[in-house]
Amino acid sequence: QVQLVESGGGLVQPGGSLRLSCAASGSIFSIYAMGWYRQAPGKQRALVAAIIPGGSTNYADSVKGRFTISRENAKKTVYLQMNSLKREDTAVYYCNADLRTVGSAPRRNYWGQGTQVTVSH
Repeated sequence: QVQLVESGGGLVQPGGSLRLSCAASGSIFSIYAMGWYRQAPGKQRALVAAIIPGGSTNYADSVKGRFTISRENAKKTVYLQMNSLKREDTAVYYCNADLRTVGSAPRRNYWGQGTQVTVSH
């Protein structure tokens, strides 16, 4: 059983900052890519940022220069530092991990439950 537990969402004013965290737990053998996606009302879920074990990162154009993704492999945790937040960043943010569990199960994607980020006065 694998769980991804997110924290750090909330209400913030435009121009403010938030830091999201996502910790993976369970019978995990190895974690490959970890990332953050977001889904705004009426829109499809879209990639925000992703990071692989070696540290290479990938960002959506809309967040480049404002958001930073990082991970602590020993803690099986990924972070998303969000600065200079804009109203259009308002969405539910989901953690994603591409991992293999202990045993013979194939590698697959897991999702967190989501955390709401609202950017508003």
